[in-house]
Amino acid sequence: MGKVRIYELSKQTGIPSKQLLEEFSRLGVELKSHASSVDEESLALFMQLSGKKDKAKPEPSVTPAVNIDEAPLKAAAQEPAVAVLPATASIKLAETITVKELAEKVGQKSSVVIKKLMEMGHLVSINQLLSVKVAIALAKEFGVNAQAVSLEEEIPTEEAEDESQAIPRPPVVTIMGHVDHGKTLLLDAIRQTNVAEGESGGITQHIGAYKVKLDHGEVVFLDTPGHEAFTAMRARGAQVTDVVVLVVAADDGVMPQTIEAINHARAAQVPIVVTVNKIDKPEANPDKVRQELTKYELVPEDWGGQTIFADVSAKQKLGLDNLLELLLLEAEMLELKANPNKLARGTIIEARLDKGRGAVATVLVQSGTLHIGDAFVCGLCSGRVRALFDDRGNKIKAALPSTPVEVLGLSRVPLAGDVFVTVSNERRAHQIAETRQQKEREQTLAGTSRITLEDLHKQIKDGETKDLKVIIKADVQGSIEAVTDALEKLSTPEVKITSIHGSVGGITESDVMLASASNAIIIGFNVRPEPKTSQLAEREKVDINLYTVIYRLVADVRAAMEGLLEPVYKEISVGMIEVRQVFNVSKIGKIAGCYVTEGKVARGDSCRLIRDSVVIHEGNIASLRRFKDDVKEVAAGYECGITLEKFQDLKQGDTIEVYTQKEIARQLKKND
Repeated sequence: MGKVRIYELSKQTGIPSKQLLEEFSRLGVELKSHASSVDEESLALFMQLSGKKDKAKPEPSVTPAVNIDEAPLKAAAQEPAVAVLPATASIKLAETITVKELAEKVGQKSSVVIKKLMEMGHLVSINQLLSVKVAIALAKEFGVNAQAVSLEEEIPTEEAEDESQAIPRPPVVTIMGHVDHGKTLLLDAIRQTNVAEGESGGITQHIGAYKVKLDHGEVVFLDTPGHEAFTAMRARGAQVTDVVVLVVAADDGVMPQTIEAINHARAAQVPIVVTVNKIDKPEANPDKVRQELTKYELVPEDWGGQTIFADVSAKQKLGLDNLLELLLLEAEMLELKANPNKLARGTIIEARLDKGRGAVATVLVQSGTLHIGDAFVCGLCSGRVRALFDDRGNKIKAALPSTPVEVLGLSRVPLAGDVFVTVSNERRAHQIAETRQQKEREQTLAGTSRITLEDLHKQIKDGETKDLKVIIKADVQGSIEAVTDALEKLSTPEVKITSIHGSVGGITESDVMLASASNAIIIGFNVRPEPKTSQLAEREKVDINLYTVIYRLVADVRAAMEGLLEPVYKEISVGMIEVRQVFNVSKIGKIAGCYVTEGKVARGDSCRLIRDSVVIHEGNIASLRRFKDDVKEVAAGYECGITLEKFQDLKQGDTIEVYTQKEIARQLKKND
């Protein structure tokens, strides 16, 4: 029996075409008009459920009487044959299951299952999701015992590696230590690249994951930020590492973040290799560092202990070969192995939102092999791997264990530290992510309560506890966590700091409206507001504070809370410039062909280069020209040529913001 049009079926059954369209719509088959065609499976299902005789085939001249009860059986016999699984005594059902999947599990055809559901009062289609209660009740109707299991149980768990398939993997080494003790410079010397110059204020703002090829093998390095506010980021680095390299400056000694790094490494139960850096300085005293570290049970091998020490100079590149040999020796003692022949599992090191590529995550693959096209779930998001990039930006097809890669194809920006797991198919990954999101929403709603008059009176009676609400916007997820943690630590009995929202990306108009409705301030870390957003903030009188280095942010908030009303400098935007074309000129470098959209620009003014709402560079205007003439300033509505001091990475579409700083008296508002 082939396809049949609705008007032909109407003639055969005597049912009006309009009624037939409604009947098929109830079965989940959407048809547009009386000329639409119905496939064999849908027609057989309709015939079975309606009890109508199939008249699509030629009939003999004498039609025998047919019992109405035999019609469903006859129609079912005409249903296309499908591979039917045998019914089992006991089955396991996930939190969400479709009618088709349930039919396969109970060993019945989809049409039979749909008919049974209709008898139970549920009008469903073949691809519709069923609740656990309905699925268990339906399985009992077919004599099958069903047991509900969570979707989380279907995710592969961490298990002991199969020794027969395990192969040696590179060690993951985390570089930790106090701020400005030379961690990034040390890694920079090992990689023979220049990463430190790109960091704001000379400190590492995000976790960097790099794979370094050495003469005797490969080593994966994680460079964690050294400032105390990035405690959470550094803790994540220690949780995924095999060996911790503790960097201590020979001229500075043990500092608070050094002690903190030791505690994180011990909590993760990983060995520590101490690197005494800056030994080339005249005031360097490596023996003093060794003496101070003995208080924390880090005794050098030369002194009868078990801790490996290495003296290096990252700037002069002294002692690096000895350090690498010690790291490889430590890795050999650990006998690190992983099975590449299974579904990949790893950890999100960092995640951000890229304007051109969408959500991008840095993943450290810890077991299995990650391929392009693999379906995955991590935290509240899911997706399929669209592209893989190594730490050098090269496109690769697969990532073996202990390989840091950038992954494209996420549905949203995950949280740094989330577990990244590949699953059998994308639909299952989407179901798991949706289930987690639903649980997250339920927990959020359960934890949200409206304030009552009794609670308000109690707060006033207890001393009028004030709440400073903040909205945090940053360029990456790890910075949001670090800023939130740093601000919450500043809370006092008199003033409590609460983060009501935090997300990745530039400051938008919706952020300003949320701050206005919540009486909150906005803190931007390495991001900028759009021009329309700034204008809206002025109208709504919302305070926007922008920072690129975290300790300045913390210092400003602490000073305001303590009432240190010293004069401060406020930024005043002077002009906005749009880069329309970039020219390469020999002996000069790159010149930006610009158009002044707002205000004016003068030679020598302070400026910042903004790309996709993220600050790329801060400096001064080096030269300013109109046509071939040097000019002092250019007003709005005119074109000009601009070069920036010590910066050449100009691109078409960039925005240059020109600003000045005005000294004003700081005031602590009563509402703050």
